[in-house]
Amino acid sequence: MTVRSRRFRRLVGARTNRGTQPKVVALGGGRGLSASLAALRRITGDLTAVVTVADDGGSSGRLRDELGVLPPGDLRKALAALCGDDDWGQTWARVIQHRFASEGELHGHAVGNLLIVALWEQLGDHVKALEWVGRLLGAHGRVLPMSAVPLELQALVRGHDPGRPEEISTVRGQATVALTPGEVQSVHLVPNDPPAVPEAVSAVLDADWVVLGPGSWFSSVIPHLLVPELLEALIETKARRVLSLNLAPQPGETDGFSPQRHLEVLARHAPKLALDVVLADEAAVPDRDTLREAAARLGGTVELAPVAVPGSCSQPEAGEGSARHDPELLAAAYDRIFRMHGRIGPWR
Repeated sequence: MTVRSRRFRRLVGARTNRGTQPKVVALGGGRGLSASLAALRRITGDLTAVVTVADDGGSSGRLRDELGVLPPGDLRKALAALCGDDDWGQTWARVIQHRFASEGELHGHAVGNLLIVALWEQLGDHVKALEWVGRLLGAHGRVLPMSAVPLELQALVRGHDPGRPEEISTVRGQATVALTPGEVQSVHLVPNDPPAVPEAVSAVLDADWVVLGPGSWFSSVIPHLLVPELLEALIETKARRVLSLNLAPQPGETDGFSPQRHLEVLARHAPKLALDVVLADEAAVPDRDTLREAAARLGGTVELAPVAVPGSCSQPEAGEGSARHDPELLAAAYDRIFRMHGRIGPWR
């Protein structure tokens, strides 16, 4: 065991050995959700991921177009993040993330995407199929899609055409929205009232903590607030809600956004949603008072902590070598929040 691992164990204590672990639901998609899950699985054994299903790029987009299935990519990434740190977990995490490289039709497809889709076709049930994959991997938690129908993300963007900086146009597709030039004003889903997966709604209502973010703000975080049944559950749940902010603005999607601007955008899409805690990296918040004011308007307080991989925040949050959350530091921050803002004594 490394010195850092020993320090981490001291930071998070021994909750999982005392039977006092909280029920946690994490919502998001892509790398941001994976960062949260890799941290949360270290501090609770009762963890559910609710994953966006609007991806239309890469392997996921090809499978979606060809077979009419949910895009499996973000679900695969969540399952990989829940794999343990032992040989079994890390081997399977690498296998399902492996992409074929060839001159043929398999090029670019991820093994895990094909496995998930095969089980969907075999079992005819999204939730049961993901449970089977989770069992095979020894995943430390459960993964659910936020909706059982493939969704299209659309955005209203100001200045998408650089020659017309004030014109607002509609941009279609998650992959396009994530890299769009111009300023995203708002996003919506097609269909605009998709049904939520019932198990996802039940998990949110039964949780002790709900964690939203980090991740691509308009294409991974906010889409959960656009599923009516899921938003209602997030508003009505007795769970405490923590919003985890990104380490830096994302090129294309949130260029120039301050931390407080992220909160303002979120409130615009879900004005009735209250927060309890906003977690931010202490080095990523130049104006702490303004962030605290923005959080207070949503009913929450701000917790600042070092949660980034040292040195990774010198570049934007997209692309190779960019800002990355450190799983152990993020786990320590979540654990401290759960202890400070949660119940005293056993969670259940």
